[in-house]
Amino acid sequence: MGTLYVVPTPVGNLEDITARALRVLREADLILAEDTRTSGNLLRHFDIHRPMLSFHKFNEHQVVEGLVSRLQGGEQMALVSDAGTPGISDPGYLLVREAIKADVEVITLPGATAFVPALVSSGLPCDKFCFEGFLPQKKGRMTRLAELKEESRTMIFYESPHRVVKLLEQLCETFGSDRRVSVCREISKLHEESVRGTAGEVLAHFQAEEPRGEFVVIVEGKAEGSRSSQTSPSIASSQHVEDRPLSKYQRKKLNSEKL
Repeated sequence: MGTLYVVPTPVGNLEDITARALRVLREADLILAEDTRTSGNLLRHFDIHRPMLSFHKFNEHQVVEGLVSRLQGGEQMALVSDAGTPGISDPGYLLVREAIKADVEVITLPGATAFVPALVSSGLPCDKFCFEGFLPQKKGRMTRLAELKEESRTMIFYESPHRVVKLLEQLCETFGSDRRVSVCREISKLHEESVRGTAGEVLAHFQAEEPRGEFVVIVEGKAEGSRSSQTSPSIASSQHVEDRPLSKYQRKKLNSEKL
């Protein structure tokens, strides 16, 4: 009987991969990759040369039975996604489920995932949280947000640069513009940045500054009885690589505060 290894890969900086992950990839009989071109670049960077097979949301139902059969036959497989931990808003759940059903050993390595650093650096409570991932693009989107209106735990959303402004608008509409949020983009990459403030402030920021990169949006849960009294008085932005100039919104706000 073989083993299925679930292997996290860097979400940005290539140094974020573990020595154990590299060893597993070097020893695997087969590497299952969401995109063989993306994973191929990673493998070449670390001088790893192992057979790869495409495994993504469009073919997982067709190939999962054959993969489980090969695992039962003794092959050692490593499952990777384009970035982060497979199964977290990426393919992986179906194969893990079917492997377990077939009594194949599944070992998941600890490692990179985008929402954990975004959550911890948000300044919002992270002892209890709920992970929502990507909301439905159209049907059911506002219904789900309405269901979360009374959620007291910190909430985590993934969003693309094309829809992050829309999400912030919907958060203002559903939760109120004074709900605290932290929007983190390009985690572990050159232009990593966190923008913190109320939903209304952060919305104004990204209406003035074109959103770029992939986003993790952390949203304050509803406080018991009323909103938290810890609302940030003004927007805050942090960038790890270099100082970021003030946006048009921030300059306007700064000037008004001086008057």
